[in-house]
Amino acid sequence: MVKQIKQSNLRIIPLGGLGEVGRNMTLFEYQGKILIVDMGFRMPEEDMPGVDYIIPNIAYLKGREKDVVGIVFTHGHYDHIGAIPYLLYRFPFQNYPFFASRLTRAIILKRQGDFPAQPKLDIEEVKDGSRIDLPPFRVEFVKQNHNIADNFGLLIRTPVGNIFHTSDFKFDQNPVYDLPTDFKKLKELGQQKILLLMSDSTGAEEDGHSLSEKEIFENLEKLFLEPKGRIIAVTFGSLINRIQQLVALSEKYGRKVAVDGYTMRTNVELCKNLGYIKARKWTFISPKEMQNYPDEKITFLCTGAQGEAEAILMRIANREYPYLKLKKADTVIFSSSVVPGNERTVQILKDELYRQKAKVFQYKMMDIHAGGHGQRKELEEIIKLLQPKFFLPIHGQYSMLVAHAELAKEVGIPEKNVVVAESGQIVNLNRGKIQLEHEVVPSNYVMVDGLGIGDVGEVVLRDRQMLAEDGMFVIVAVVDRQTGKVRSSPDIISRGFVYLRESKELLRDTRKRVIGIVNKTTGSGGAVNWVYVKNEIRDKIGEFLYHKTQRRPMILPVVIEI
Repeated sequence: MVKQIKQSNLRIIPLGGLGEVGRNMTLFEYQGKILIVDMGFRMPEEDMPGVDYIIPNIAYLKGREKDVVGIVFTHGHYDHIGAIPYLLYRFPFQNYPFFASRLTRAIILKRQGDFPAQPKLDIEEVKDGSRIDLPPFRVEFVKQNHNIADNFGLLIRTPVGNIFHTSDFKFDQNPVYDLPTDFKKLKELGQQKILLLMSDSTGAEEDGHSLSEKEIFENLEKLFLEPKGRIIAVTFGSLINRIQQLVALSEKYGRKVAVDGYTMRTNVELCKNLGYIKARKWTFISPKEMQNYPDEKITFLCTGAQGEAEAILMRIANREYPYLKLKKADTVIFSSSVVPGNERTVQILKDELYRQKAKVFQYKMMDIHAGGHGQRKELEEIIKLLQPKFFLPIHGQYSMLVAHAELAKEVGIPEKNVVVAESGQIVNLNRGKIQLEHEVVPSNYVMVDGLGIGDVGEVVLRDRQMLAEDGMFVIVAVVDRQTGKVRSSPDIISRGFVYLRESKELLRDTRKRVIGIVNKTTGSGGAVNWVYVKNEIRDKIGEFLYHKTQRRPMILPVVIEI
């Protein structure tokens, strides 16, 4: 546990989001008082079978219930709000004031409805320019363009100086259904002596400037001009602005819009009620109603941009979706990028769509998707606008953080004033210096698996990986209580290791060895250390099977005395 000390310095403690994409959560601590920014999750890695989400480790907050002054949220993406319901099981966050934009608040509360046993949250709505006092901190919310509405950067006034936290952001002078970046406001903030800039690094390795949504809209419209059949558009369920564009284009070209996929349906309904998605009364129909209209009058919006097995587009590709079967004239639009790690599953999905003769368009073929993160030109520009003394890159893999730090130095920030930190490291800041402390706080992965939170650790993951790679081999030996000898041929169950019918010789030799191990270790009866016997079976049979197959299945010996 990190020692708690009174300090004149400000401590910035990222519990996630630095050195990784997602799981964003940062603590600002001054003289024992803690301000929390965001509570996000991240998706599991490929070598984490069965894991649903990864959330921040909040062990540092244990016993600090009286020290938290409030929680503020930058925007409504799950990598910034998704951990809330899981962290509420571990810490009484409901006792503190929450501050979020109108849309972010609505998304949080809607999601809390999926966890009916949890306490209700009292979330105060904030807007562009709102200022709140959470002594010793004062926070001002500053609108930033992203790919979701109501996204705010944070001007955090602290006793040591002013900090600007960019949130996820991009500069878009020609957005669609949104206001452009307020460069005048950012320049005014820069004149208020920004001590530290904490800036989004997700696009730090991409040269140039991110695409404007206006350009995306114009390219999407080209696809609406040509098709004779249905348009099936797949994007992220949280990409509200892009969904609005597709709805507007559908109305312009006389198409009905059907929506499916849990997150997509939920967000569309929520945003319709709040006015973030505007449509005529007749525009939306149910998926079942699509059969009542000609194909050229249908736009179908759905989930599955990352090739998720249970998502709607994969079900369509596998011919398992009841309301839509692909036809030659159908056009499938991927208005999304591929999340790193999902390339293979997305490729398999696209191949299957092509096999069914659909026309497929994706962002590598034409500009029909723009990310929500600024690229190097924008990252350079915000540094010049805000003119910070110190610089801390946030939100991104370690290579992104390093690339962003190098960019800051190129723009003119001295090397000693730039720090690259990872989750769990403590950044110590005062008016004259920024540095990393030697101590770290717990920041290891806390994994969510079904109803379990944190009960899947490295040992469980290792077992799952072993099962996934080499399978399981169960050996059941029945031993005579009086003699200590095996009474009959041991039973063997194999799952994911070998096909029993085609491995009779291997199984025969294995049974002989099990009988020999048990008979040798039990002696002529009496008290027997069965733990030792099982370990001997596990070790000796493991060596034998590896010698024969070059595989290491999980071996589970079961010894029954009768």
